Amino acid sequence: MKGVQIGQTSHEVALSSALLLYTGDNGSHYATVHPVSPERVSGRPIIGAGRPLDRRALIDTLVQLERNAAPKAEFLPSTVLGVTSAAITWWCPPALRRVFFRCSKVGERSAVVPHPGLVFQASAEGFRVFAVKGDARPEAGTALFEPPYFNTWNEGRICIGTANVPGRIEVSAIRGWEEGFFNSAFTHPNHGGKRVRYRGGFYRFWTDMLDGKFEEFPVRALVAMKGMTAGKLVAGKTGRQS
Repeated sequence: MKGVQIGQTSHEVALSSALLLYTGDNGSHYATVHPVSPERVSGRPIIGAGRPLDRRALIDTLVQLERNAAPKAEFLPSTVLGVTSAAITWWCPPALRRVFFRCSKVGERSAVVPHPGLVFQASAEGFRVFAVKGDARPEAGTALFEPPYFNTWNEGRICIGTANVPGRIEVSAIRGWEEGFFNSAFTHPNHGGKRVRYRGGFYRFWTDMLDGKFEEFPVRALVAMKGMTAGKLVAGKTGRQS
């Protein structure tokens, strides 16, 4: 038995059957379905004798998977840019938000500061954030910029650390992902690329932000990411995540 979470509900599941796929040299394909039962002494799963996978068995299997594993149909708010079985991508318009710092060169500080428009993606491969210019909902060709934040790596990857983020990747969990990012303390800038273009550097940028120097986020400080767009992010064409 193994516990899995489907939506917001946990279920106990057991291995019950297996599909074996065969491919011939001539490109032909064949499949068999096998019952699985525990070995009497060790309890290890044993694959039993198979039978050809007919159309009815295949349809029944796919229907059960769709009911229990596929994303459920739900209303999509206008901030959602894309949804797949493995990722959700959404947009946050420019806004004033509180940030928290716990860093020797900036201090232990908190303040409400202006943020640029942001594009987040939560996926099976990680949590990412990017900046965008303007206050319009991003389109497929909208350019993505480096996230101007500590605790981020190349290609927008977020160092989650001890941040409290949801265990689910679904539209209803978007708020939890955002809160996990903004409510955690920024502790360090990661190596691997320039996050802002600012006289005095990254530390000076955030010191000035915390001191209230800007009424709006200074988009001139954003660093472009060559060839990266919102459309490519949704399509999974922006590089390897980890």
